[in-house]
Amino acid sequence: MTSPSDAPSSDWLVADELAPAMTGTLAPLYEAAATGVLALPFCDDCGTPLELEQDLCDRCASGSVVWRQVEPVGVVHAVTTVHRREPGLTRPSDHPYHVIDAELACGHRLVLTTDRPTDVPPAIADPVRIGFRTVGGTVLPAVAPTTTVRGASAPGMPAELDNPETT
Repeated sequence: MTSPSDAPSSDWLVADELAPAMTGTLAPLYEAAATGVLALPFCDDCGTPLELEQDLCDRCASGSVVWRQVEPVGVVHAVTTVHRREPGLTRPSDHPYHVIDAELACGHRLVLTTDRPTDVPPAIADPVRIGFRTVGGTVLPAVAPTTTVRGASAPGMPAELDNPETT
């Protein structure tokens, strides 16, 4: 896994000026990521995983949110490979980038890209590990490409997420 200290000073995909602010609702995500930890929101009353900016639990209607460290593993739910680069949004490159919808072992779903350029996207149901990339000083979660053989477990992967035929 790529740790924040291993991250290059300039992101491979977007310019530093596109970095999100490290304040506001997502501050706990960025603060944890800066230390190499993935933290995500949960309902403090019933434990339901919440969307990143969700402030009211769908299950129990509580407004009490707590951010917890989670295991940075999951499976690919969907992936889109983007070949077109947008001036002013992405850095010029001859290589595509991948937008990955990952279902994490903790129950959250994140949409992110890879922590470094790769021509080969993960496939649906592939196990993934979440690493980090740095954009303008803000550390962001990103899929860390693996050399895992398809069908093999990512470390810490619950059995029900490791076998897509059982979900």
